[in-house]
Amino acid sequence: MALLVQKFGGTSVADVERIQAVARRIADSRDAGNDLVIVVSAMGHTTDELTGLARAISADPPQREMDMLLATGEQVSIALLAMALQAIGMPAVSMTGPQVGILTESAHGRARILEVRTDRLRRLLDDGQVVVVAGFQGTSSGLSGTPEITTLGRGGSDTSAVALAAALGADACEIYTDVPGVLTTDPRKVADAQLMDTITCNEMLELASLGAAVLHPRAVEIARNYGVPLVVRSSWSDAPGTVLTSDAASRRGSSEGLELGKPVDGAELESQQAVLALAHVPDRPGVAAQLFEALSAAGLNVDLIVQATHEADPHCSGSACGFTNDIAFTVAEAQLEPAQLVCREVLAAMGAAAAGATLSAEAGMAKLSISGAGIMGRPGVAARLFDTLAKGGINLRLIATSEVKVSCLVAGHQGTKALQAAASCFELIDQQLRLDPAPSGTGEPEVRGVALDRDQAQVSVRRIPDKPGTAAAVCRALADAGISLDAIVQSERTHGSGEQLSRDMGFTLRRDDLPRAQAALQPLLAQWPGASFEEGMAIARVSAVGAGMPSTAGTAGRMFRALAEAGINIEMIATSEIRTSCVVPEAEGVRALQAVHAAFGLGGAVVHQAQGTEAPV
Repeated sequence: MALLVQKFGGTSVADVERIQAVARRIADSRDAGNDLVIVVSAMGHTTDELTGLARAISADPPQREMDMLLATGEQVSIALLAMALQAIGMPAVSMTGPQVGILTESAHGRARILEVRTDRLRRLLDDGQVVVVAGFQGTSSGLSGTPEITTLGRGGSDTSAVALAAALGADACEIYTDVPGVLTTDPRKVADAQLMDTITCNEMLELASLGAAVLHPRAVEIARNYGVPLVVRSSWSDAPGTVLTSDAASRRGSSEGLELGKPVDGAELESQQAVLALAHVPDRPGVAAQLFEALSAAGLNVDLIVQATHEADPHCSGSACGFTNDIAFTVAEAQLEPAQLVCREVLAAMGAAAAGATLSAEAGMAKLSISGAGIMGRPGVAARLFDTLAKGGINLRLIATSEVKVSCLVAGHQGTKALQAAASCFELIDQQLRLDPAPSGTGEPEVRGVALDRDQAQVSVRRIPDKPGTAAAVCRALADAGISLDAIVQSERTHGSGEQLSRDMGFTLRRDDLPRAQAALQPLLAQWPGASFEEGMAIARVSAVGAGMPSTAGTAGRMFRALAEAGINIEMIATSEIRTSCVVPEAEGVRALQAVHAAFGLGGAVVHQAQGTEAPV
C-alpha cells in the first residue's frame, strides 16, 4: 500500500462536474489500495474574484485581512470535494491548513512553511479516511502569540502538497493539472512543444524561475531538498505525465524549518582556469554564433560566457560607427593558447580587429561556485557571498548566476581562500565541498527545455569602482530592498585607470521592481563619482536548460546561431552550468523562443493543447 499526496488545481475543481470527476479519480486510486491526502486549490478563478472584491473596498487592503479573505476560497473546494467523495461511498474529511498542522512564518501573503505537524493527519489516515486539505494556507503565531491564518503566496497549493509529502514521507506527490505534464516549452507559443517523460529538479527549478508556471519554484525546492518523488500529470486523462528526479547528494534529513533551511548546500572550486575577453566587437546578429561555433569546431570546451549590455563605441567616430559589445568566456588553462588563436582568426574574419576590437587573456584563474535550491530567488544569498569575498580582499573578475548556482571567477592564488570563505559563510561541511569536480550531466540531454520570460527589465550601473566589495555593495543594496536579481553580468570593459578604474555591471530583474531598484541604488551610486543608473531597452529573455550542458561542447554556439539565422540580435548573454540565457529585444521574444526550440530538435507532432488556464512550461 502506497501513501500518495495528490494535488488538484483550480481548473480541475472549477465546477460541480469537475469536482465529481476528481472524486471518481480519487476513489479509483483509493480502491487500488493507496492511502490518500488530497490538496486542492480554490475553484476556477475564485482567488481573482475575491481579490477583486477586496480592491473594490480598498485600494490597499490590509494583508492580514486579505489572508482571511483568500483562505476561504480553498475552504469551499475542500468541503465540496469531501461531500462528493462521501456521496460515492468514500470516507473523507476536509481540513484547512491550520487544522492539518501546517505552521508558517508570520509574513502574511507570502509565508514560508516552518513545520507540518502530522499527528492528526496520520490518525485520520489510519482510520481509513481520505483527507482533503486546503492548499495555499497555514497558521502562524502572531506577534501576540495567538494563531493567525496565513497564505503562502503564488503557487501555494503546489507548495502545500509537496510539503505534506515531505513531512509524511509519502511514496509520491502527484500534481494534477490541465496539461499532460512538463512540456519542452509553452505550447501556446510553440505548437509542437513535446511532453518530457522525466526532468531533474534542478532543471525544473531553472525553468520555473524563468516563468514556466506548471510548477512553482518553492514546490520544486522542497521536492529537491527532501527527495520527494514528484509527478506532474493531467487531471483529464490517465497518461503517466512527467517525473521529477532529484540528486540524493542534495537531500536533507529532518523537515523541521521546512522552507527555511540553508539555501546553499554545496560549494566547489575549479582551478587552472583562463579567461578570454573580446572588447569592442560589433553589435550585430551572428557575432557570438561565429565566435563560439569556431571554438567548438576547434574542440575547445567553453564554460562561463558573459556578454555585457552594449553601448556606443568611444573608439570610433563618423557615420559608420555604431554600438559594440564585450564578450568574455572561460576555458581550461591548457586550452588558452588555441582559444586565443581561434579568437584572433574570428576577429580578423569579421573585420573587427581593424575596427578597434581587442582581445585580452589571462591564465591562473579559479572558478568558485555555490549551489542550492532557489538561490537567486532569495535576495540575500548572492550578496552574502560577495560580502564575504570582499572582506577577504578577493576581487571578482566574472560573475555568472542562475536559480541553482552562483559562480565567480577569481585569481587562482586566492581560490582556496575563496572556497574556505564560502564554506564558513554558508556553514558547509567538508563533504559539501568539491575541488576540481568532473563535468556533470554525462548521458543527459544538452537541452531539455526552453523558456521565455517577458516580465524582465534590463539595468546597467555604469562606471562603478573596480575593486573588492563593489559587486557586494550593489547586490546588498538590492537585497535589503527585497529585490531578487535574475542575472548578473559584470562587463569586461573598463574605464579610467589606477584608483579611478571602473567597470559596468548589468543585471535583469522583474519589471515591477524597477522603480524600487533605482531608489535602492541611488544613495550608493551617489558615493561613486561618475557612477550612474541606466534602464535598458524593453527586453525578453530566452533560455535553454539542460543537465547535459556541462558535458556537451557547442551548445551555446548552436543557440547563438539559431538566433542569428532568425536575424535576432543578442543584447546580453549569461550562462551557468545548466542554463544559457540570451536577452533579446522584447518584440523578438516569441520568434527567439521558436528558433531555439527548433534548433535543438525539441519539437514533434502536435499532440496536445492546454485545456484550461493553468499555464504550462
